[in-house]
Amino acid sequence: MQHYQKIASTILSTASDRGADKSTCPSEIARMLFPDDWRKHMEEVREVAIDLHNKGNVVITQKGIPVDVNAIKGPVRIKIV
Repeated sequence: MQHYQKIASTILSTASDRGADKSTCPSEIARMLFPDDWRKHMEEVREVAIDLHNKGNVVITQKGIPVDVNAIKGPVRIKIV
């Protein structure tokens, strides 16, 4: 992934700033990093978030509940561990 490190550090810093009680949306990360064409980077942002989830750095949730990242359907949120 071309932008992995930039995306990962933005996810981690944003989630850390929010704290364990709040979350961030992958589209928010994409908009921060790629304001002119953020939609085209959404899949990459989700892939990095899933990788960070698998490494134990963040939790991917839906409606506040951790989800199986191998079966995601619909919008997700990212929380710091």
